Amino acid sequence: MIIFFALLPAYVLSIFYRSFLSVIAAPVMGDLGIGPAEFGLLGAAWFIAFALAQFPVGWALDRLGPRRTVAVTMAIGSVGAFLFAQAGNADLATAAMALVGIGCSPIFMSSLYLFARTEAPARFGLLTSVFIGLGSLGNLVGAAPLALAAQAYGWRPTMFAFAVAFLLATVLAAALVRDPPEVTDASGKHEGLLQGLRSIAAIGPLWLLAPITLVGYAIIATARGLWIAPYMTQVHGLDGIAAGHAALGMATMMVVGAFVYGALQKRAGRSKPLVAWGTAATGVAFALLALIGAQSLAGAILLFAIIGGTGFTYAILMAHARQFFPEHLVGRGMTFVNFLFIAGAGLIQWGSGWFVAAQRAAGQGAAVAFANMHWGFAALLLVSTAIYLATPERKAA
Repeated sequence: MIIFFALLPAYVLSIFYRSFLSVIAAPVMGDLGIGPAEFGLLGAAWFIAFALAQFPVGWALDRLGPRRTVAVTMAIGSVGAFLFAQAGNADLATAAMALVGIGCSPIFMSSLYLFARTEAPARFGLLTSVFIGLGSLGNLVGAAPLALAAQAYGWRPTMFAFAVAFLLATVLAAALVRDPPEVTDASGKHEGLLQGLRSIAAIGPLWLLAPITLVGYAIIATARGLWIAPYMTQVHGLDGIAAGHAALGMATMMVVGAFVYGALQKRAGRSKPLVAWGTAATGVAFALLALIGAQSLAGAILLFAIIGGTGFTYAILMAHARQFFPEHLVGRGMTFVNFLFIAGAGLIQWGSGWFVAAQRAAGQGAAVAFANMHWGFAALLLVSTAIYLATPERKAA
């Protein structure tokens, strides 16, 4: 419970910061004078900085412990949160988002590290799913409530309030997090950063996990965090508040999906079938969205909700990967997998922004541009699922 009290408020804010931009896209783009490509880079900055920070964060968790790791990086994130609220141009806003990404980079990993080091392996998947499910409240706050607050007070005062909340969460985490005892390898020594990464890279099953890890969460985060509101406003003509409610529906299903996947994983004791079927279903839902989303508002809202529920396999995929790491590499191993999750999200967000901008520049309407993007998402998910099926379900004895 101490882990939850110490890190859950920070994780709620981490989830918020990776998903909020979609809902205030119009005022942010208008205020900063940017188009879809620059907006995609703005969203990607958080994910790119977060992903690159995973390597030093993993080393720091294993060598310094989560308390100092969280305190230092979240202090950096607090600076970025205040900077974003008052950024006067796109470059400053992008740099601010990168600082927030660094600040958020150890939060979830510290929680998983503490779960892995202090709880039985059989409980890891369930605890991770519950933590993600509760943390996904940040997804809900970053939907309709954010749209209402931004309309009532403006997006800058609203983001300033979230910066204050991030600073308070930093103080809480620094005060409550406690480090577990150190663990060394079989020789009694610590592996350095590069040596540890070489040991992780030598784990064969991770290469089969890599494609679905790179695109599964990335596509869900991109759809929810960047494009659902622009899709609803540009394709179906909704206003910002109504688009925020559509985003809230998807975010709610992501919360539900996290809890359902955790319960199913606990009951079945298996992650692989759930990840495979869930990702395949998400790919099919994106294909249907590309086919019929522009013709039916209700159908589009329903499909985005289904995508949110079936696609949120993050926790149980992490639990599957966790089985392959020795104890002395738990921190670096899980942060390596998280690097794939978040780096994929950064690349997909940047690439999707470029793709939409290129489509519009070529004369395509919003409906066709988004449909083509959704076809691409469907293909990536289905191909990565096919590769994932070759991954062993458990670590070899």
